Amino acid sequence: MQQDIAPRARSPEGGHRAPLGLVLTGGGARAAYQVGALAAIAEAVPDLAFPIVTGVSAGAINAAFLAAHPGPFAAAIAALRAEWGRLTAERVYRVRPGRWGRALLRWLGAPALGGRAGPPLVRGVFDPQPLRALLAQRLDLSGIDRNIAAGRLRAAALSATSYATGETVTFVHGAPDVPVWRRALRHAVRARLTVDHVLASAALPLLFPAVAVDGEFYGDGSVRQTAPLAPAIHLGAQALVVVTNRGPAAARDARPASYPSVAEIGQLVLHAIFLDALEADIERLERLNRLLASFPAGVTPPEGLRRVGLLWLRPSRDLGALAAGRHARLPPLVRFLVRRAGGHRAGAVDFLSYVLFDPAYTAALMDLGYDDARRDWPRLERFFAAAAP
Repeated sequence: MQQDIAPRARSPEGGHRAPLGLVLTGGGARAAYQVGALAAIAEAVPDLAFPIVTGVSAGAINAAFLAAHPGPFAAAIAALRAEWGRLTAERVYRVRPGRWGRALLRWLGAPALGGRAGPPLVRGVFDPQPLRALLAQRLDLSGIDRNIAAGRLRAAALSATSYATGETVTFVHGAPDVPVWRRALRHAVRARLTVDHVLASAALPLLFPAVAVDGEFYGDGSVRQTAPLAPAIHLGAQALVVVTNRGPAAARDARPASYPSVAEIGQLVLHAIFLDALEADIERLERLNRLLASFPAGVTPPEGLRRVGLLWLRPSRDLGALAAGRHARLPPLVRFLVRRAGGHRAGAVDFLSYVLFDPAYTAALMDLGYDDARRDWPRLERFFAAAAP
């Protein structure tokens, strides 16, 4: 049974005691879950604002949309939810096997023509041109500057992986005084975010082609991001809202009936890229908060360490299980490739869930996120009450 939520009264100042940071993670189609969860929060906290917004991979698309939207957070989430409701696989990617055939023929024919046979150049299984066109049409990133000038936004930051250095690079579009940083295998640079930055953050290696930004090629920012919460904290957030997309695993037959398929292996890799580092970083932050809370009053923590409030939302159901039996909703050629990879197997539903950009599936994810946030409202209300003036 769903719990009714009474909207929290608007505060007189309309602000927050501590800058709130919103951290949106990757996960392909599974990122629709975070939109539903945030919709429930926005409905219950009508004056909510996130001055710091960070994103990576599919979460970078959501983050860029929210940071650039001209209206309040509730209106931005409503508009984003409507966009996800119309999203289909054909509007995200397409498969062009002719490219593979031409690349292979050039590779095989090079020695006969006196050339050198280097590896065939295939720039990803999927062509993201439909997504590029959609973002160019729907995403007005000049709105970030307007929101910064109006004081509604302090910074938006998207992370990508540099193929030149192997480092995670966070592109920060913010007020003049926002910091940048350098740590082991990760650093931040100032930038005016463009569609290229968004696509670079979401360009999962091998599946999508690398994206050139300022003469350097980048791929999905989740690949080597060891500290997903760090960008928001570096930018000054003192409380974080984080939405992940790993729910409790549904009961499945653990006996290996056959050698694992490409899809079954691939879903483990995708989980490692999109989920494992985030949950490990959440554990580190929770442990650090407990440590800092144990310091006696008046004792200054070492090296400028500070407690950071954390609201972590996760699905109450297995998002892979919700994708089961839906592979027929994919475009024919994509469905063929997924089947050949073993994605139709019962044990590979997690792989399917990452590529299943289908309104029926993403609507189910958004509904689940919305219901989960409503059901967990007492905990959420305590968090926002502590963050408000």
